[in-house]
Amino acid sequence: MIQLEGRVAIVTGGAKGIGESITAALAHEGVKVVINYNSSAQAAEELVAKLAAEGYEAYAVQADVSVPEDAKRLVEETVQRFGKVDFLINNAGITRDRSFKKLSREDWDKVIDVNLSSVYNTASAVLPYILESEGGRIINISSIIGQAGGFGQTNYSAAKAGMIGFTKSLALELAKTNVTVNAICPGFINTEMVAEIPANVLDGIVAKIPKKRLGSPDEIARGVLYLCRDGAYITGQQLNINGGLYM
Repeated sequence: MIQLEGRVAIVTGGAKGIGESITAALAHEGVKVVINYNSSAQAAEELVAKLAAEGYEAYAVQADVSVPEDAKRLVEETVQRFGKVDFLINNAGITRDRSFKKLSREDWDKVIDVNLSSVYNTASAVLPYILESEGGRIINISSIIGQAGGFGQTNYSAAKAGMIGFTKSLALELAKTNVTVNAICPGFINTEMVAEIPANVLDGIVAKIPKKRLGSPDEIARGVLYLCRDGAYITGQQLNINGGLYM
């Protein structure tokens, strides 16, 4: 177990949904958190202000992590402000759901770029710094859809499955260092993204979940805390937080 207080984390897509819960959970443990956002400026600044009022330190950085130069700038701003990076949480993600016969190349490219290429961009930029940490962690927020597939989600499923393969390979390469690399695969979590699913479809999904409910963003955040604090001997793994929907 490592002490979290005083560590520095980058959370991509850290202003809303699961990212907001991860940001708050880390900050409440004394981690200095850089909240990355692309277009959610108001949400990011409000979260910074809220955490500051509670006595915690966070800093918002706008960057489109699907763009290599932006990802590099995000890391450089973090190091300039806090002097180091200990944890990288790759949470940024979007959906562009279409049946495959209706899926445009634009929708394919956008989802792959934001959900998967961003992981390369941030990890490659942060690697020289995170290798200096005594307990570096790279945690990629994948999805049950990357494991089991999803109707109308070939682009999203391919990106999230790619994150899992990336996680395993980078974990092997970094196994001799102090850096672990893991993926968390949420099931259906009560977020704005899931709220976009039609009610009748969502009811059918919940009926298939053994725990008979959606997960909460806080439950994903606690998985992140576990890997950050207690994950020194856990690497290349998928932490499935899905209510038993995929086993």
